[in-house]
Parts: sequence; C-alpha cells; structure tokens
Amino acid sequence: MLTATVFLPAAGGLVILLLLRGDRNIRWFAALIGVADLALAAMAFLSFDRTDGGARFQLLDRFDWISSQTINASYFLGVDGLSAPLVLLTGLLGLCAVLASWHITTRVKEYFVWLLLLQTAVMGVFTSLDLLLFFLFWELELLPMYMLISTWGTGRKEYSAMKFLIFTIFGSAAMLVAIVAIFISTDVGTFDMTRLLEPGSMLSSANVALPLGLLFWLFFVAFAIKLPTWPLHSWLPDAHTDAPTAASVMLAGVMLKMGGYGLLRINVGMFPEQTHMFAWILMALGVISVLYGGVVTLRQTDLKRLIAYSSVSHMGLVLVGIGSVGIVAGEVTTTGLNGAAMQLFTHGTITGLLFLGVGLIYERTHTRYIPDLGGLANRMPLVTVAFLIAGFASLGLPGLSGFVSEILVFFGAFAAFPWLTALAVLGIILAAGYILWMIQLTMFGPRREQFDTLTDASFIEAVPLVLMIIAIIGVGVYPSFLTDVFKSGLEPMVAVINDTINSQLAVGR
Repeated sequence: MLTATVFLPAAGGLVILLLLRGDRNIRWFAALIGVADLALAAMAFLSFDRTDGGARFQLLDRFDWISSQTINASYFLGVDGLSAPLVLLTGLLGLCAVLASWHITTRVKEYFVWLLLLQTAVMGVFTSLDLLLFFLFWELELLPMYMLISTWGTGRKEYSAMKFLIFTIFGSAAMLVAIVAIFISTDVGTFDMTRLLEPGSMLSSANVALPLGLLFWLFFVAFAIKLPTWPLHSWLPDAHTDAPTAASVMLAGVMLKMGGYGLLRINVGMFPEQTHMFAWILMALGVISVLYGGVVTLRQTDLKRLIAYSSVSHMGLVLVGIGSVGIVAGEVTTTGLNGAAMQLFTHGTITGLLFLGVGLIYERTHTRYIPDLGGLANRMPLVTVAFLIAGFASLGLPGLSGFVSEILVFFGAFAAFPWLTALAVLGIILAAGYILWMIQLTMFGPRREQFDTLTDASFIEAVPLVLMIIAIIGVGVYPSFLTDVFKSGLEPMVAVINDTINSQLAVGR
C-alpha cells in the first residue's frame, strides 16, 4: 500500500509525459491521480492500528536496495503514529494543489509532471525508514520545486528559486555528513531507522565517528532550514512570494513539515539525551521565531509575504513544543510533542487554505498589495468565508484546528520553561493583529469600483477550499482523531527520554 501511495503520483506524471496530449486531458488525469492518491493515503491512515497491541511501525514494504561489503541500504517504507497523519496531509494537499492549477495554460504537461513528482518526493520522506532512502527523497523534492518556482512563478522567480535551492542544499550537505558518520561508526553500520530508534539505541553505546552532540546539530541545521527557523528562514518569503499558487500550497503545507518531522523523528527519536540537554536552546530559538515572525508579519503589505512570515512564527511553535522535553523535575509527557506534531498538520491545512485564497484573489484582481484591495466580500463570498475560517484558525480561535495544536504546545512547554512559554504566547496576540488587519482591509475595506465585475470561485476552485475547511473544522471539533494517533507514535520516544533523565539522575546521586 505504501509503495503505491508514494509512487502513484510519479507514475501518473510519467503517463502524462509519455502518453497524454491536450491540456484538458492532462488536467483531468492529474486530478484523477490526486483523488486516487488521497484515497490510498486515507486507507493507510485509517488502517493504522493505534492500540497498545499494534506494532509501532506498520504497513511495511522492504527489500534489499544496495547490498555490498561497504553499503547495505534497504528500500524500507513504513508508518507509525507520527508519520501516518502526515501521509494523509500530503495526499489531501496534493489533490488541492492539482485543482488549484486549473488556470495554468503555459507548458501544462511539464507543469503537472513536476507537481506530481513533488508529491512523490514528499510522500517518500514521510514513509522512509532507511536513512539513505530518506535522504534520497529529501533531495528529490528540490528539483520539482525549483522548476515550479523558476518557470511558472512571478517577480524575481529565478532569484527566489536559486535562493531556495542554495539554502536547502546547504542543509542537505550537513545531513549527509551526519548520515555517513553514523553508518561508518563501529557497531552501527546500518541505515535502518527502526534499529536506531530502539530504546538503548546503538548510537548511545557505539564508537561513533563524530560526537553525538555534533551529529545532533548537523541534523538540526538541515531540518531548521526547511522548517524554517530563525535565523535560517530568509529563503521562505521570497520563495512564497514568487511561487505559483500550487507550489506555495505544497511548500507551506507539506514541505515545511518535512523539517518538523525530521526534528521529531531523528533529533528527538535518535538523540534523546542531546534533545533533553539542548532543549533550552531549541525553546529559545522557537520563541525568537514566534516573536520575530509575528512582528515582521505586521509590517507586510503583500498578501503572500504576510502569510510567509506568519509561517515562520507558527513553525516556531514546533520548536517550543519540542522544548517541553527539557523538563527538570518530573517526567516528560507527550503533551508538548503532540502539540508540535499537531502543529505540523493543522498549519498545513490552514496555510494551504490561505494560499489558495490569495491565489484566487490574485488571478482576479492581478494584485496582492493589501492597500489596493478592499470590499471583496460582496463579490467573492466563498473565498471570503474560506479566508475567515483560515484566518481565525491561524490566530487560535477555539473550535478550529489551530487552537488544538497551540494549546497542547503551551501546556507541554510551560512545565519545562514557564517564562519562555509566556513569551511565546505573545505570538498569539501578534497573530490576531495581522490576521484581522489583513482580513478587514482585503475583504471588508472600502468598495473598489474596479472590482465590481469580479466572480467568485468556480466549482473546480471551490473543491479544494471546501476540503480544507472540512479538515480545519473537523480537527477543531474532534481533535482526538489525530491526537490519539500522534500520541501512539510519540510515546516510545518519550519513554526513552524519561529513561535517559532517570539514568542521569541516578548517576548524579
């Protein structure tokens, strides 16, 4: 099932490249692939056994990939409670991105090939259980995103695409050094992430080629760039501003989540002692990202740049949630980490919906400059409702998904770092300011005569809006649909961290 889920979009792209002709046929076939992959992703999520009796990693696909005296890597896919919801998120946003691309008229065949290949790459990251395979999928997403921005983007599209590429390749180089150092170390010699994630991992006892603290930070740099975390965030506003709508949806919705997923899977899962030791640094970086992103967002007048900087602020909450493992007195619970994982899912749907709305506004008004907009609610009521729901969820309104992830993050982090958590809460106040200001000026400001002929979203354009709205409200009303699944994946990590803390306390005595 997982192999089909991962490679169906790429296979669909190959069919489009080799067999299909006609822009209309290509669009509908890409949409069919999106629907089928969402169905497979939903099956994978729903078939995951979240009970205590279920195996941690499920739906395994495995066979030897590279087998030699020096390298033994496997094609190894699987999901647990941490990755299963993100597979579902990727399937959902992949379909929404295809439907948001209906207006593309230039080099349609190439466009949908790159878009579907991007979906395969992201799916591969969330399902890989072999470090080398994980790295391969991590690198694979660079090419389609670069091509989408540089070819179908706007403004300084070549500059933004190259900036994205340089930042991400720098992080990938750091990750590759860490992966190689782990593999060549005495008593390790494996890329198998399930073995490296076991309690009492071989990393803690092996003669590792580099210090574990250095390995931790090498992985952190790669994931912090993708998240993105201050001060490694500057590529994101440019990439978002100049990317086409579908690329922005995928970039904000799932590609940033690759960074958060890597932090939870590898940094927290494989380096529990280092995570506990450096938790205060992660927490501080998270708080800075939350506040810096919020303050800078207040100064933005371009809709896309505003949402991009707000993503820096909201992704800082992922680090705040991870900082909850720095608790000194008592035991670490899954609350903060669950909030961080939930933030990955909820931010993906919320920001994806915001970028869909911005794309529809720009296609009709040909501007993203907020002071030039106004009074759109009368002409575009469905887009306005979508904007309102996404905006209210972004600022943490109870009953919507954003509130669930934020409250879990704050509850978990407060037990470890109460004062830093109190500072992070100020980000919610900043979010209320820039979200309400944006909505008021864009949708409910003075009526503009030049916009009197605007039309609302068409049926094809409305489908992704409705899907996102359902996801935001559904998770907000019934959060245990996801929190229970995330908890099942995080509990083994928390157990190892608590064992580490207890061992350190025993040595101290």
